[in-house]
Amino acid sequence: MGDETSKSADPPDVRFSYANERTFLAWNRTALALVTAGLAITQLLPPFDFPGGRRLIGLPLIALGTVTALLSYRRWVGNEAAMRSGAPLPTSPLPRLLAIVVAGSAAVAFVLATFTRSK
Repeated sequence: MGDETSKSADPPDVRFSYANERTFLAWNRTALALVTAGLAITQLLPPFDFPGGRRLIGLPLIALGTVTALLSYRRWVGNEAAMRSGAPLPTSPLPRLLAIVVAGSAAVAFVLATFTRSK
């Protein structure tokens, strides 16, 4: 019965677990950078001629940083479980979400910087 054991009984190669952990930490650095950038934009950027302009740029970044931190943990757990069971790694909406929100914030920043004056 030694050859018939399922993959779930075999722990994953430690290198894969370490790589999964490094990826989790990288996502959390990204989350921290997003929150920091959002706070800096809302608090330190000179106000635009458009009311709430700084918040239109910064608040989505703060929210995305929070979501990124939470989803990165979920992704780490899912990857660990998949590696331990021998299943394929689960997909994640995180890269697409990150790209959409950052691009949207950049577009708003571009429009505000181009068409309004700083006070």
